[in-house]
Amino acid sequence: RFVLDIKGICYILAKRTLTGMRMTRAIVLLSGGMDSLVTAAIAARECDELYLLHFSYGQRTESKEKWCFRQIASHYKSREARVVDYRWLAEIGGSALTDKDMSLSEDNGVPNTYVPFRNATMLCAAIAWAEVIEADSIYIGAVEEDSSGYPDCRESFFEAMNDVIKQGTLAANISIKTPVLHHSKSEIVQLGHSLNAPFELSWSCYFAEDQACGDCPSCQLRLKAFANSGTKDPIPYKVR
Repeated sequence: RFVLDIKGICYILAKRTLTGMRMTRAIVLLSGGMDSLVTAAIAARECDELYLLHFSYGQRTESKEKWCFRQIASHYKSREARVVDYRWLAEIGGSALTDKDMSLSEDNGVPNTYVPFRNATMLCAAIAWAEVIEADSIYIGAVEEDSSGYPDCRESFFEAMNDVIKQGTLAANISIKTPVLHHSKSEIVQLGHSLNAPFELSWSCYFAEDQACGDCPSCQLRLKAFANSGTKDPIPYKVR
C-alpha cells in the first residue's frame, strides 16, 4: 500500500509537470485553536502546499498558542510557517484578550474579548504574502454562528475583503476561504475527527496556558462542542 501511495503521488506530480499545471498553494491563518486547526486540515486536503501564518498580538495565552502553531505546522508538514509580531494590537488596547486589567463584560451583546478589526489586519498581512508566493487562496477558521457577535466574523465581511483583493492587488485572483463559517462548534469537532485533526495540539482557553480554565466563554463553547459530538476533549482542564 505504501509503494502504491508513493507511485500515486509521483504520478500526480508528473502529470502536473507535463500538463503545465501549477501546484495549488494556500495560506492558512492558524491561531492554534480548534477552528483554525480543522480549517488547516481542510486546506491540507484541498491544496498541494500549505503556508501557515500565526500572529502574536499580546494575547494572554501567546506562548501556548505559538507552541500549538508550531506543533500543528509540523503535523501537516507545511512548506513554510511564519509568526508575525502584531503586538501593536495589545498596545492600542481595547480588548480583554490583551489587557489583563480588563474583566469580561459585554457591550450591546458583544463581549469585550473582541479585538478591534483583528481579522482585517491579519488578512491584509496574509494577502501581501499570498501575492509574493503566488498563493491561490487564504483560509481562515472564522465561525459566524458561534462568533459572539464579532463583526469581522460575518460572511459579508469576508465578501468585502475578497472585493478588496480584486481592487487592491496585482494578482487580483486570490480568494479568501471560510470553510467552517456556517458550521456549529460541534459540527467542527465532528468534521475534525473525520479528517483526523490532532485536537490534542490545539488550545482555546482565553486565560490559562497549562490547564484550560474551563470557565471562559471559549472553553465553554469548546467543552459543549465536544459533549454534543459525543467525544472527549483531549486537552487538560481545571474545571470541566
